[in-house]
Amino acid sequence: MSLNIDRNGKKRVVIVGGGFGGLKLANKLRHSGMQIILIDKNDYHQFQPLIYQVASAGMEPSSISFPFRRIFKNNHNVYFRMAEVRCIFPDKKIIQTSIGKVDYDYLVFAAGATTNYYGNKHIAEEAMPMKNVAEAMGLQNAILANLERSITCATDKERQELLNFVIVGGGATGVEIAGVLSEMKKSIIPHDYPEMDDSLINIYLIEASSKLLSAMSPAASQKAEEFLRRMGVNILLNKKVMDYKDHKVILQDGSEIATRTFIWVSGIAGVSITNMDPSMIGHGGRIKVDQFNRVPGMENVFSIGDQCIMSGDEAFPKGHPQLAQVAIQQGKLLAKNICRLEKGKELKPFHYKNLGSMATVGRNKAVADFKKIRIQGFVAWLLWLFVHLRSILGVRNKVVVLLNWVWNYFNYNQSLRMIFYPKKAKVEKEREAREAVTHWGDDLLKEEKKEESKESPTTAKA
Repeated sequence: MSLNIDRNGKKRVVIVGGGFGGLKLANKLRHSGMQIILIDKNDYHQFQPLIYQVASAGMEPSSISFPFRRIFKNNHNVYFRMAEVRCIFPDKKIIQTSIGKVDYDYLVFAAGATTNYYGNKHIAEEAMPMKNVAEAMGLQNAILANLERSITCATDKERQELLNFVIVGGGATGVEIAGVLSEMKKSIIPHDYPEMDDSLINIYLIEASSKLLSAMSPAASQKAEEFLRRMGVNILLNKKVMDYKDHKVILQDGSEIATRTFIWVSGIAGVSITNMDPSMIGHGGRIKVDQFNRVPGMENVFSIGDQCIMSGDEAFPKGHPQLAQVAIQQGKLLAKNICRLEKGKELKPFHYKNLGSMATVGRNKAVADFKKIRIQGFVAWLLWLFVHLRSILGVRNKVVVLLNWVWNYFNYNQSLRMIFYPKKAKVEKEREAREAVTHWGDDLLKEEKKEESKESPTTAKA
């Protein structure tokens, strides 16, 4: 396979990842006169702040997903390829992808982050993550299927396992999914499942630290906890999850919670790039970059957003928060800096402008922290609504999302709560199998090994 993109004499910028940062960078460079190649494993941009709405069947995936080809349909200098990056060969200025090799003049890693299980492989196998639209749809199916099974199961023990929902991680995502599940219990389940005893439904939110929303102010954390407790959510603070066995979440203190809906949103780690030098990887699996988002030791290689960790900013010694605004601001500045590089000008360092943070805690409750003010309740929710609508791409989709929200606010009886199990076509399964087999059979990797053997014959013999 091949990317089939001619060089055409222009400088080539390869962007790996079409999240907030990668998309902003591609948009800013589309009129630069350079050839832009955007590579992503999906053919759409996903608006991650609203993924929890998909998981709870409150919003259609199409309302928060935007096809890349539609976004760039009138930009002839921007090319999209659906692929996964396997590894990088910086000395050759080439990356290997699942569909072939691609050379670059400038390379930007903006692939974002994935769920962090902190080395617990068993939890990674058992828990349900919620980091992207596909995972949210899988979680939606699991929630609805468990509710259906609880009606027909044979034992009270199994029924309780099906009706206990356990969420691990008290950050914004955990708070949001706990709030929306609580609203499902109150407003949806009595209508859709009149024969169910909704008093059996329990929602647990487990956080290893002493407070929810640790990245926000104490006032926001306290108010979010207060809202959720009023909504009937069981909040367990200072509790660490150790394992999940026999449909039970096992805590460090030895206590257990029976559940078949085990949701893990406890942390994120930067998407890894095979064969990258371990010394270039920092805290949370993030690629180390300097104040210009350059990867040290690699010529014209950059990283932005959740995938990178920047040194030198005294205000953020552990790296900038993994938020959309950081990625957007870095993408915007990097576009200018790449153009400045082309003109031989001095680069400008990145300084994060904190625009505040917010989290929703239900249908009309939210918490918001800004530089000088703290807002909670309905006003914060309206502000959250405005900010997210303003951020969403595509005029048509803004209208669709707004109408969906207005409709959902006044009417819970919508038709989104259906269970779909997509079946992959045979040709797709065969293609994935071939790509998996050739993961470590790439020509470039073979060449690298041959060169290493020539340089070190003793090692090769051993």
